[in-house]
Amino acid sequence: MRRSAAEGQVCVPGAGSVKTEACEVLTMPENLTNFAQVNIQAKMTIQEAIQVRHSVRQYIDKPITEDVVATLKAKIDEVNAESGLHIQLILNEPKSFQCAMAKYGRFSGVNSYLVMAGKKTDDLDEKIGYYGEQIVLLAQMLGLNTCWVGVSYSKIPNTYVLEEDEKIACYISLGYGANQGVSHKIKSVKEVSNASDVTPKWFLDGVNAALLAPTAVNQQKFFFEYTTGNKVIAKRGTSLVGYTQMDLGIVKYHFEVGAGRENFEWAE
Repeated sequence: MRRSAAEGQVCVPGAGSVKTEACEVLTMPENLTNFAQVNIQAKMTIQEAIQVRHSVRQYIDKPITEDVVATLKAKIDEVNAESGLHIQLILNEPKSFQCAMAKYGRFSGVNSYLVMAGKKTDDLDEKIGYYGEQIVLLAQMLGLNTCWVGVSYSKIPNTYVLEEDEKIACYISLGYGANQGVSHKIKSVKEVSNASDVTPKWFLDGVNAALLAPTAVNQQKFFFEYTTGNKVIAKRGTSLVGYTQMDLGIVKYHFEVGAGRENFEWAE
C-alpha cells in the first residue's frame, strides 16, 4: 500500500488541517528536524524519566498540546530515518482501544497512540523495542504517559499506512494518564548480569537502568555480560509469553542511558 501522509506530517483521523484519502494530517514546520530545535521545556531528564516512568492504561480526556505533538513527531522522524522503521503517531482516534481485548487489558480513555511498524525482518522486534523506548522516555519527559501494548488493541482501517513488506509489531498508548502507574517487583542485579566487585561502575549503572525498563508482563528475561575490552553482551531468555526480542531492544536502550554509550561497545 502506498503511504498517504507526506513526510513531516502527523496522521490525525477526524481532525487536522490537510485532508488525505486515509485521514486528515497536521502539517509540521519544515525546519523541525530534531528535539533540540523544538521550543519546549522538558519536565525532567531522561535519567529521571527512567526512574519515574510506569505503564499507564487509563487516560483523561485531554488533547496532547501542539508543541508536544511537534516534539514527538520530530523524534519519530529522527528514529524512522535512522532505523528504517515506519513508526506512526495517531491522534484523536479512540476506536483502537474500544475493543473487547482493550477492555480486558483494562485500557480506558486512550485517544492517541503509536503504531509500531517496520519491514518484516528478523531483527524487527528488537529495533521496535530499542527505538520505541526512546520515544516512550521522551513522552515521559514531556509530561505524558505510555504503555507498550502487545495484543489489547484493534487495527482500525485507514488510521495507519503500511508498505507491502511491512507489518505492525505492537502499539503504544499515549496521553495524559489518570494516574502515574505503579512500580512492580524487579529482579536483582545478580539475576540479570555478571556484575561483581571487579566490574566497572558504569556496568552496574547500566544494569540498574535496564532493571527499570518495561518488559512483557514484567518478565525481565534478559542478561547482560561484561567482557574484556569494555564490551557487553546482551542476551534474551526464553518465555512462553513471547516478546523477549522486543524486550531486549528496550532494555538495551535503558542500559545505554545508564552506562553511558561512550563507556562500552556491544559485543555481537
